[in-house]
Amino acid sequence: MKACSLMDSESFLSGAHVSDEVFELRPDYRADIIVATGINAHADQSDVSELVQQAEDYARQLLATTPVAEREHIASWREAFRAFGSKPSDYRNSAEALMKRAPNGLPRINGLTDMYNALSVLHQTPLGGENVDAYVGPPRLTRAVGDESFDTVSGGEDVVEHPSVGEVVWRDDQGVTCRRWNWRQCRRTQLTDDTTNALFIIDTLDPLSEQQRNRVADDLTFWLARFGAEDIQRRSIHSGLAL
Repeated sequence: MKACSLMDSESFLSGAHVSDEVFELRPDYRADIIVATGINAHADQSDVSELVQQAEDYARQLLATTPVAEREHIASWREAFRAFGSKPSDYRNSAEALMKRAPNGLPRINGLTDMYNALSVLHQTPLGGENVDAYVGPPRLTRAVGDESFDTVSGGEDVVEHPSVGEVVWRDDQGVTCRRWNWRQCRRTQLTDDTTNALFIIDTLDPLSEQQRNRVADDLTFWLARFGAEDIQRRSIHSGLAL
């Protein structure tokens, strides 16, 4: 949907939605959604390399004393995955997966992706980034019916999968954009070196405080400005029950 690059960021954000079914699973869930436009993905990335190194060093220090699954926010996400029938040892939330990899080196993909992966590790918080121009309608977090399409790669081949019934998924009008809450993103909306308009979703649960949540968003905003973002808009969605 090329129209997303032309659509006012505030209008796009106002259409973002989290279903009541998701809040019934975790009333403490909060989504902080950030849209950044006018990004220069080819900007100098030397600082990003330093940020990635910092995240790798931080993970080594943390995990030397406490297993990743026992970190408070990671443990909360493991509970959330169990709540919709997903075994967390088989399907790890994105922050846990990155933290496990970080001591041996985070993957290097592209500047924007490397940046938000590093921030995810540093804040021990699931954080995803996507090409907003590839969206067809606004993002919605809901529980899957089971017939939704999810484009991915399996065995080196492009394939279309379908989520499990009741699985928590992010989606738009075309299909699923991220399976199992924040486990795996689709190919259609992935960030590239040519991305100029991007969507970022910060997923948080208790025990993260509001101050900690804001710090993640503030750090992401800082780095997006380093990538030359001309406009950055943010919206927070929560149940109103736990906050």
